[in-house]
Formats: sequence, C-alpha cells, structure tokens
Amino acid sequence: MNAVAPLFPGMLLPDTGEPGFGVYVHWPFCAAKCPYCDFNSHVRHQPVDQLRYTAAFLKEMETMRKMSGPKTVTSIFLGGGTPSLMDPSTVGAILNGIARHWHVPDGIEITMEANPSSVEAERFRGYRAAGINRVSMGVQALNDTDLKFLGRLHDVADALKAIKLAREIFPRMSFDLIYARPKQTVEAWEAELKQAISYAVDHLSLYQLTIEEGTPFYGLHKAGKLIVPDDEQSALLYEATQEITAAHGMPAYEVSNHAKPGAESRHNLTYWRYGDYAGIGPGAHGRLTRGRDKIATATERRPETWLDQVETQGHGMVDQELLGFDEQADELLLMGLRLTEGVDLARWQELSGRDPDPVREERLLEHGFIERLGNSRLRCTPSGMLILDAVVADLAC
Repeated sequence: MNAVAPLFPGMLLPDTGEPGFGVYVHWPFCAAKCPYCDFNSHVRHQPVDQLRYTAAFLKEMETMRKMSGPKTVTSIFLGGGTPSLMDPSTVGAILNGIARHWHVPDGIEITMEANPSSVEAERFRGYRAAGINRVSMGVQALNDTDLKFLGRLHDVADALKAIKLAREIFPRMSFDLIYARPKQTVEAWEAELKQAISYAVDHLSLYQLTIEEGTPFYGLHKAGKLIVPDDEQSALLYEATQEITAAHGMPAYEVSNHAKPGAESRHNLTYWRYGDYAGIGPGAHGRLTRGRDKIATATERRPETWLDQVETQGHGMVDQELLGFDEQADELLLMGLRLTEGVDLARWQELSGRDPDPVREERLLEHGFIERLGNSRLRCTPSGMLILDAVVADLAC
C-alpha cells in the first residue's frame, strides 16, 4: 500500500492475543522539559527542520527493514517528546514511509502522543487525515496547582478542551495521570480518578510519581525539599486505583494501564507480550528477531548527532546486542508479569530451557504473590504487583 487510509470507529482489527510486530517512531522535541521526566526529550528554541528529520526517519526505516525482513505491522506508535508538535504533513510522510517498507493492513492501531498545550483542532484533523486513529494525551493531573508543580504548560481547562476535541476526531483516545504526588491523600486521588473516568475515556494510564536520577525532582528530593508518599501511602493509593477503575469497568490489564475490554493499547501489548518492534528516531529502542536470534537495538539519543549519523551511514544505531536465550527468557518474564494475563509458560520454558524453580514458585504461591492460570500461564496477583520487581527477580533465578 502507498498510503495509510484514515480509519473509522468499529474498524479496528481484533486483538489476536499474539505479540505482533510494532513500529515505534520517536519525536524527541518538547516545548518544555518537565521536572520529573527522564525520557529522551529536548527543548529547542529555534524551529526544528521537520523536512530534514522526516528524510532521516525514512532513511533509518530502510536500515530497520533490512534487519527485520518482511513483516506485517500490527501497530504504530509515534512517541516522544511531543509528537503533536509535528506538522500533519510530517506525520503523513512518516506513516506512508512505514507502509512502503512493511505491510500495513487497514484497521491496525496507529497512536500518537499529544500534550494538551499543543492541541489545535485543525492539527488534530490533519493527524486524523494522515492515518492516526488513537491519541494518547499527557494530562497528568486534573487540578491546576499540581499541573504547575509538575511543570506542565497546560491547565485543567486546556486538558478538558483537548479531551473533548480528541473524542470528536479520533475513534480511540487515552490520557495519562500521575498520582502519589506530594501530600496527595487517598480521598483526593479517588475524587480525581472518578472525575477522569467521567470524561468518557476507554483507556487510562495511571503512573505513580517516581523520582528519577538526573531530573530536577531528583535534586529536590535528595535535598529534602520534595517529599513523596511513603511505601505504605503509595500502596493505599495503588489499591484505591485498582478498586475504582475495576468498579467503573476499566480494570487493570497491566500494572499501570486500565481499559474497557477491547480498548487495551495494542502497541504496548506488543512490548509486554515480548513481540518484535522497530525503534526509529533519536533514542529509540527496538527488538528484532531473525530466525532464532533476537537483536536489541538502540539509537543515538542526541537529536542532532543522530541526524548526522543517519545522513552519513543510513542509521543512528549505537548498539546492536544479540540476546541469548536466557536474556530473552528474563525479558519475557519481566514484561509478561506486568500483564494481568500473565506469562506464556511454554514460551518461557522454550527460551530458558527449564521449568520455574519449584521451591521459589511454591514460596511465592504460598504468600499469594503469584498464581497459575491452568497449566499454561503464570501471573502476579494484585499483592504481587506491589512488589513486581522482587517477584521477577525471584522467578528469574
């Protein structure tokens, strides 16, 4: 196909349960850097040369296509950064490039991240015309005080306007909220979450605020000037999140993601089911399988350096690591236990060459941290999700 046709409500292909093959494109630029963010995002005070970057995205696609071989794409995700700072023509050129290099069926999920502060009706209509059928909005909070604290450029009025507009134009939309903010009570979070659900969304990404090294929040936290909820309070906030979303028909399908049945993010399911994906753009990561081999790719993070490398050598990759079967098994476990559907045990056993350690598994079962789904799958319980990293480490040994 030569173009990605606009999709309409009801035409999204059903989830087959398979890992799939995704294409991720990273737009690294933001209007401002949020103080909690450790993503590969950059502020530039001069206009970005979108034509030049578009040409580089297309050139790097050629390299990724050679590495992946022929594939049928099951999802596309434009992330960042703030992809909604791109012109609709840039988005269209990127999607058309993907369709030239891989088979892109009608009806797949095509997502773009957007910030409410960068939303304009005509731009949204342009993205829809280019082929975007799902938007993921970085709202983060529904009160102006906390939005300012989080360094966001929008206020609640902007967020609600953007949500309404997205609902009118795109078949599917999601938005993010950050909780476990300083001094946040369970009661305040419950009210905010119920308000969010009332905006007729079918998908929410709900993340606890984490303090990441290298961010402004890290320095404030280390100096004792930023106090986040302790483990006990964070657990109460998490439990309230699960109860309220489940009661409103949006249960967790992943540790931080909630959706009405059928509205789960297909692209993120590809990650968590340990599927393949091509990572294109500055700082993008990928996983590509050739035969029995799986290659982990990573590209140069600094946009201008990545751009120069692509123009001179056809790609901006700085790392191509061949993953052994044990490493693949560990990644499968790490990703799959985030899902409420759990891990495919047969696939894990094929990669690792062994069964789960019976003593460790029995101990985790006795404590109520994991459970078997028949003989085919293993998953974390709600209690296990609270200590997910420890459960993964125990089972991977």
